[in-house]
Amino acid sequence: MLDFSEFSGLVLFMFIFTVGFWLLIFLLTFVVPYWIGGTILENWKLKKEAKEAAEGK
Repeated sequence: MLDFSEFSGLVLFMFIFTVGFWLLIFLLTFVVPYWIGGTILENWKLKKEAKEAAEGK
């Protein structure tokens, strides 16, 4: 049987582990694709503007 300090340590460990797991899942499924997609879109717009500026001169 666990005493209170062991039980509270186990609960704290499981809470931190679970929060870290779900944060990792959130980052991999939402934040990273949004970041990569935004970077690609921004680079595409910059190349398009540079091409239009070069054709305009």
